Amino acid sequence: MKLTGQNLLLCHCEGSMPLDISALAATGAVPETRICRDLCRGQLERLEAALDRGEELMIACTQEAPLFLETAEEAGFSGGLRFVNIREKAGWAREAGSAGPKIAALLAEAALDLPPSPGITMTSDGDVLILGNDQQALDAALRLAERLHVTLLLEGDGDIALPRVAGFALFNGRTVAAEGHLGAFSVDIADMAAMHPSSRHAPQWQEPRRRQRLQCDLILDLRGTGPLFPAPEKIDGYFRPDKGDPAQIEKALFDLADMVGEFEKPRYVQYDADICAHGSAGAVGCSKCIDICPAGAVQPDGEKVRFDPYRCAGCGGCTSLCPTGAASYALPGATHLLNRLRTLLSAYAGAGGRNPVLLVHDTEWGEDMIAALARYGDGLPANVLPFAVNAVTQIGLDFLFAAFAYGTAKILLMPAPAQRHEADGLRANIDLVDGVLAALGYGQGRILPAEEDDPDALSALLAAETAPLPGAASFFLPSGDKRTIMRMALMHLNERAPAPQDHVAVPEGAPFGTVIVDAENCTLCLACTGACPVNALRDNPDHPQLSFVEEACIQCGLCRNTCPEKVITLQPRLNLTAAAREAVILKEEEPFACLRCGKPFGVRATIETMIAKLAGHAAFADEATLDRLKMCADCRVIDMAEQGGDPFAGPPRPAPRTTDDYRNGD
Repeated sequence: MKLTGQNLLLCHCEGSMPLDISALAATGAVPETRICRDLCRGQLERLEAALDRGEELMIACTQEAPLFLETAEEAGFSGGLRFVNIREKAGWAREAGSAGPKIAALLAEAALDLPPSPGITMTSDGDVLILGNDQQALDAALRLAERLHVTLLLEGDGDIALPRVAGFALFNGRTVAAEGHLGAFSVDIADMAAMHPSSRHAPQWQEPRRRQRLQCDLILDLRGTGPLFPAPEKIDGYFRPDKGDPAQIEKALFDLADMVGEFEKPRYVQYDADICAHGSAGAVGCSKCIDICPAGAVQPDGEKVRFDPYRCAGCGGCTSLCPTGAASYALPGATHLLNRLRTLLSAYAGAGGRNPVLLVHDTEWGEDMIAALARYGDGLPANVLPFAVNAVTQIGLDFLFAAFAYGTAKILLMPAPAQRHEADGLRANIDLVDGVLAALGYGQGRILPAEEDDPDALSALLAAETAPLPGAASFFLPSGDKRTIMRMALMHLNERAPAPQDHVAVPEGAPFGTVIVDAENCTLCLACTGACPVNALRDNPDHPQLSFVEEACIQCGLCRNTCPEKVITLQPRLNLTAAAREAVILKEEEPFACLRCGKPFGVRATIETMIAKLAGHAAFADEATLDRLKMCADCRVIDMAEQGGDPFAGPPRPAPRTTDDYRNGD
C-alpha cells in the first residue's frame, strides 16, 4: 500500500508516547490531524469514519488489533487492514522524544505489500499411536480414545490395570524406527504382539511377529527414552512430553485432541537444483545444507539434494549458508526481505535518523523481549531499529553485507533460546562479516549475537556506544541473485572504506576464493568445467583453453574433486578488484591438426601423450593404425573403411547362389 495521511491512524495511547510530530510530519505521511489520543475507546468513531472510505488502512497499534478487526467486520469493510507496533518499539522508551525517525521508518516498512508465500497441506484423520511402558500411557490412551482413533503400544512388562471396555487397540512390542510427518507417520515395531482378549488381571500377549510397520497420523511418545526423530520438537504431529512433568503431558493431550482435519504449513525453503553445488560426476562438493539441518529435512539425492517440506521447521540455516542461492528462504523471499531492509533504513535516514543499529529478532521471543524492555525498562534506544524475521538463523551473508551498505552502524542478531543450539551457521556468518569489516577499516564488533535472556542485560547491550559507519549509504535495489547482491554491497563498502583492500583473507569454507591450477600437469581434459555449478571455470569451444572468473567461485571443491590429474587446489580469499569479474586464462594449448584433413581437434599435448603411451600396445602395432589417433573422428572412420582391418568385422559373407549355379552343378 502507499502510505498517505488518508490511510493511516496513529495513536499516542493517552499521551503515554511523546511523539515527535515534526519528524513524522516531515515524511508527508502523518499529518497532525490523523494522530489520535484514545483510538480504541473514546475515539473509535475515527476508525469507523476511515473504514467508511473503503480504502486500505494502517493502524499504528497492535495491542487492540482484535477490537479493530471486529469493528471492521461489523462495518463490512472490504479493504486491507494492517497494523504496526510503534508503542513498544519506539514510543514507550526513555528516548521516545527523539524516536520520530524510527517511527517514520517503521511505518514505511509496514506499508510494503507482503508477497504470498507457498504452503503445503497436511491431513490428519486422528489416528494416534501412543508409545509407553506403564499405566501413564494407558491413562493417556483412555482419555484420547474419546476424541481420536487410538493404538497403544506398550514396551516391556509394565504393571498396568486393564480397562473394563476396550476402546482402542493394545499391543506389545519394541519401537525400532520411525519416519514421516503429521498425517503420514510410519513406525517400525519389532516383536509386535496383540493382547489376548481373555487377559484378566494382567495383559497376556499372543505369539509376536518379527517386525511390523504401523501407519498413523500422530504419535504420543511416553516411553521416557530417546526421541524417534532428530530435533523432535520440530516434527509436527510428534509429541514427546517429559514423563515427570504432568503439566507437559496435559498440554500434549489437549493439543492432540484437536489434531484432526487439514493443517496448512509454510513451504519455508525454495530449491533450484540447476545451481546446486552438491555434486557432479559422482563427486561431492558442497554439503552445508545437509550438515546444518537439525531436523534431517535435507538429504542427498544423487548429484543434488532433496528438501522434505513436511519435515522442515523453517530455521533457515540451509539458506543462510547456501553459497549459490539454490536454497532460498520463502517466508518471504530474499528480495522482499531486502526490500524491507532498504525501506526501513532509507526512511530512517530520510527522516533525519542517524547512526542506525539493526536489531534482528523473531516474531515470538524477540517481540516478547522488546515488550519487556518497553514495559519494565528503558525501552529500545531511538537509533535501534527492530527488524522481525521468521527465524533469525535464516539470515545470510547477502542480508548482512547489504545492511551495512545501506548504512547500518551495527547489527545485533537475537535468536530465540530454542534456536541457539542450531545457530552455528549464523555465528560463522557473523565471524566472516566481522573479519571483512575489520580488514576494510570499519573496526570489529559491528555485528554481534544478542543471546541475553535477561532484558536488563539486553538493554545494556543495546545502549552500548556505537561509532557511526564512515561514508555515505548506498540504497541500491536488491535485484539479482544472492551473489549479485553481495557483490554490489561489497563493492560499495570497499569504495567508502577507511582502508580499501584489493584482497581480504577469509576462513576456509567461506564462499569466496580462487583456484590454483598446476598448468604443467593439467591435460585440459576440462572435467572441471563440466563440474563447476556456477560457470566460474570455463572452456573455449574454439580453442583448447581453461579460464576462471573468481567472482563467481563459491569454493565448493567440485572442480578439485573431479580433476583426474589432481592439479587443482582452492585458496579462500575475497577479491574486491575489478579483475575478479574478468576471465583469467589458467591453461591453454595449441590444437592438434588432423593428419588427414588438417582440421584442428583435441589438445596437442594430450594427443601426443596418448600416442606415446599407446605406441607399444598390440592394438597399435603398425604405423597405419597408430596414425588413426592423429585423425579427427570423421577421418578415422573413413580411414578404417578404406584400409580395412575393422576389429569388429566378421568372416567374408558367402556369395549368393543363383539358378545357374544349380544348373551347372556347382
